[in-house]
Amino acid sequence: MSLPTTHARIVSAADTRKCLDTVQLNHLEQTFRAWAAQARGEQRQLARQRILMIFLLIRSTGGRLNEILSLDAARDIDFQYHSVHLRKANDRKATAAGREVQIPEMLSAEIKTMLDQFRGQISPRRIFKADPAHVRRKFYACAEAAGFARETGTPEAIRKARAIELMQSDMPLPVVQTILGHSTPNLAAAYVDFSPEEIHRVERFHIERENQRKTSARNAFYGKIDKITRGDVQALVEIVALDGSRVMAIITGFSLDKLGLNSGALITAEVKAPWVMLYKGDEEPASTAENRFRGKVWRIIKGKVSTEIDVRISESTELCAIITEASRRRLNLKKNDTLWALFSAAAVIIHAD
Repeated sequence: MSLPTTHARIVSAADTRKCLDTVQLNHLEQTFRAWAAQARGEQRQLARQRILMIFLLIRSTGGRLNEILSLDAARDIDFQYHSVHLRKANDRKATAAGREVQIPEMLSAEIKTMLDQFRGQISPRRIFKADPAHVRRKFYACAEAAGFARETGTPEAIRKARAIELMQSDMPLPVVQTILGHSTPNLAAAYVDFSPEEIHRVERFHIERENQRKTSARNAFYGKIDKITRGDVQALVEIVALDGSRVMAIITGFSLDKLGLNSGALITAEVKAPWVMLYKGDEEPASTAENRFRGKVWRIIKGKVSTEIDVRISESTELCAIITEASRRRLNLKKNDTLWALFSAAAVIIHAD
């Protein structure tokens, strides 16, 4: 995805090729979470939770490593308004200059829960006080464990990737600059049309939109329209998702015009869990369903009548299907079983971004 020319003042086009994209960042996040969850013993668990929090805060705020390591958990994180106050390293004054960066409500609640584990163990002022070299080594290790080059997993690389992610979501340049703490003189003119309150509102809008996209990630494909084939009444829309998956959707011509859809437009394609059909086996089934994805059973949540099956179709994408428990038993579905997840193009709901 090419960047708008105004955004090149923060990062060059060449930088985007060296950074992880959104799908890769999410995969790296899952690697960090799995690593933290595997800790044995209370002290090791706390140590890994600390590194995970540092990663999540850089991933969300685009903050510098020294800014995150200087956080006072009691003073600098506002769980009511879901924001983090980033200050210069070693500046402990309550009135010290800095910037406020908003974070998703879900992350705010998660950070609060993790911090509660440190209560009585260490003071809030020192929770984030970690050796930078140690933090970097853990970032390197998780990047390599996720299958990425270690230089793409440094705190600086994650910060840069976050900047690119924000710009590619069409967040206005002055807002991105505010979040990152840039003060480049040649960007001063960009602030003329944005008051601090307006910047705050735009930032919150983008954070909430991004958070909503993540919460429905299992049954939603976020991507670009690749092709539209228009008929007399309906139109076939072909979407290429972030992970490379291709999704077909059928909508009416009226909806196509109302949403203003065209090739290259960013959209979200969703399908409800009860509309996803499952076929067990390696070979692709003969079916009229336009959307067919091969995957493995990732999670099973059994119920007396219905059961939820999560199917991982790529490293970053899962599909959730709701089937009867009787059907699960008949197919003898177990974790890691190979199967196909299918759904009709008519079952896909399109949301314009």
